[in-house]
Amino acid sequence: MRAMPISSDHPLLLRIVDDLADHGWSQQNIFLPQDLTRALAAECRKRAAEGELAPAAVGRGASTEVREGIRGDHIQWLEPGQDAASDRYLSLMDSLREALNRGLFLGLEDFECHFALYPPGAFYRRHVDRFRDDDRRAVSAVIYLNDAWLPEDGGQLRMYLDDERIHDVQPTGGCLVVFLSGDVPHEVLPANRERLSLTGWFRRRGNEPF
Repeated sequence: MRAMPISSDHPLLLRIVDDLADHGWSQQNIFLPQDLTRALAAECRKRAAEGELAPAAVGRGASTEVREGIRGDHIQWLEPGQDAASDRYLSLMDSLREALNRGLFLGLEDFECHFALYPPGAFYRRHVDRFRDDDRRAVSAVIYLNDAWLPEDGGQLRMYLDDERIHDVQPTGGCLVVFLSGDVPHEVLPANRERLSLTGWFRRRGNEPF
């Protein structure tokens, strides 16, 4: 399964750009092909079985700590060249980065992401993705890797939008959610079965000193 680049002017990517411009978020229920979704899910489970996923921490720098009362997922960061499915996904996200830069002039320089496995009962309390002292994260992107997910399985991504609206996203395999990292508070509701995703951030040059 080699990486297959997609043009940055693909209609699906342009739809995401338009959604971000109009609403600050976008949900594409069918974004990844089934074969790639299944391959990424298999890779996530393989890494979990080999003990490579670690409990996720909150905070940043010296204040980083694992706090299961805030978030209960287990994660591992992706790096290029680790496996074919991950490289294919990273290539797709780079095309989206180019589309966002061309359409919204965001100056996005790179993309970082990690596998996230939520055991049954795990959750992530309401938060925003941008750190107070680091504004590099500009756009968040979450892709779900779960097969045959049902509403009663829980685990929804709950987004708190303008005008006090709430929007819940079912974590169905192949579904992509993209939103402005500093503008959309959100949480992950408890799931009744294992919940898999890839969570990532498009980043621009930050305000930190050299």
